[in-house]
Amino acid sequence: MAQDFPAKPVRVVVPFPPGGGADALARLLGPQLASRWGQQVIVENKPGASGHLGADFVAQSPADGYTLLMSSTASLTEKNVDRFAPVSLVSASAYIVTANPRVAAQNIRELIALARANPARLTFGSSGVGAASHLSAELFKAMAQVDMLHVPYKGTGQALTDLLAGQVDLLFAPSQTVLPHVKAGRLKALAVTGAKRAQTLPGVPTVAESGLPGYEAVGWFGLLAPATTPGSIVLKLSADVNSVLAQAEVRAKMTALGADPGGNTPEEFARFIREDQAKWAKLMRQAGIEAAE
Repeated sequence: MAQDFPAKPVRVVVPFPPGGGADALARLLGPQLASRWGQQVIVENKPGASGHLGADFVAQSPADGYTLLMSSTASLTEKNVDRFAPVSLVSASAYIVTANPRVAAQNIRELIALARANPARLTFGSSGVGAASHLSAELFKAMAQVDMLHVPYKGTGQALTDLLAGQVDLLFAPSQTVLPHVKAGRLKALAVTGAKRAQTLPGVPTVAESGLPGYEAVGWFGLLAPATTPGSIVLKLSADVNSVLAQAEVRAKMTALGADPGGNTPEEFARFIREDQAKWAKLMRQAGIEAAE
């Protein structure tokens, strides 16, 4: 069965509007996979319900490998994870704590002081309830013991538009979404959320080293298929995606966007998802956050 796959166009559903991290990576990989397969790869945005509308669409699609989900932390939860077959991790990268220039903080220590002096006044956008952009900020709030107001959007692209316009103060955002605006001076990068500094922004410290020891948060994007997709097709999809991710040209483009190239087996990706969900599920219970259905 896998030997003849794909015999027609493959659709990759992005469960968020255009302009976000999942969308950027899907559109980067699409042409490379199309060239490899000799078939068209169609990237289709289906936003809504913090990524769950698009995820539900894929879960209910025929389990034949022709409809895939470019997922993230938001669109995959403990409640729906069993409806999907993990294919491959595309990227797992630190986010950038990004501020509108009018925010009177130049680093994390100043941001914490500002938030403490103005409880519930600072606002942060996200791509939806339960998204990495939301949960990384909630982890920050809990560890820094500050109160900031969450403003959820249907996707990172919409949150970014309001951040640029000054409608929200902060965004814990994927590098590929905000990096061009940071480099152009339209936004401020206060810190990165990973355990080490980002190659694309070596002068920007981590949250942990700049005022909040022990803090670490990573956002991920990966491809999944409907749960009952034949194993042979899942393995072929994974192998082909990994081959594309190993290409020097693709890795260079991803790195330029601030996305760390992934690539792993379906079993490894499934284990990664379980561990990631365990971390965030604990935080959501402690913070009283209900994931979107």
